[in-house]
Amino acid sequence: MPSMASGTRTRTRSRDVQQNLLDAAEAVLAREGLAGVTIRDVAAEAGVAPMGVYNRFGSKDGLIAALVMRSFDLLTEAVEVPDEPDPLRRLRRSGQRYREFALSHPQHYTVIFLSSAGHGITETHPEVEEHARAAFEALVGHVVYAMQTGAVPEGDAFDLAQQIWATVHGAVALELFGMVLTEDPAVTYEHLLDLLEAGITR
Repeated sequence: MPSMASGTRTRTRSRDVQQNLLDAAEAVLAREGLAGVTIRDVAAEAGVAPMGVYNRFGSKDGLIAALVMRSFDLLTEAVEVPDEPDPLRRLRRSGQRYREFALSHPQHYTVIFLSSAGHGITETHPEVEEHARAAFEALVGHVVYAMQTGAVPEGDAFDLAQQIWATVHGAVALELFGMVLTEDPAVTYEHLLDLLEAGITR
């Protein structure tokens, strides 16, 4: 019994160390952006030797992959909206929370797309795809629910979800890069959601 308890504590400490390192990586990401996330800087932020980061993540790519997965998990949590019974309000709230996440976590949002696509993270770390899929499946679930309740005409929920994601991502990306030219980006985004709702309920 004592050896089992000791093993449990060891595993818990190991998870805590990895969690602390990932927290440090997030802090560096938020402060310096993706370019600043290096093994050395993350180690310094966490107060450990660089080898400690290598031991947990294997390489810088492994560290970035862990950041991407956490970022996707945060996005999934933001867009799920499970407690809204009205299907159209659920879709709208999901879209609103998508923008809120991107604006409140701009570095996380950026690392999702820059690392996943630009650095081939999904090729070297296929587990990232599972976390990305979970975020997309949350949106697919909203679309399926809207179709099942008759709020949206029956059709290909997967394809419609992809169109919705492409639309809101485009709007959010423009805003993050300071390219929204209207006076109030929030109002413009709501108008975009109105347009989406009118289109998918037609």
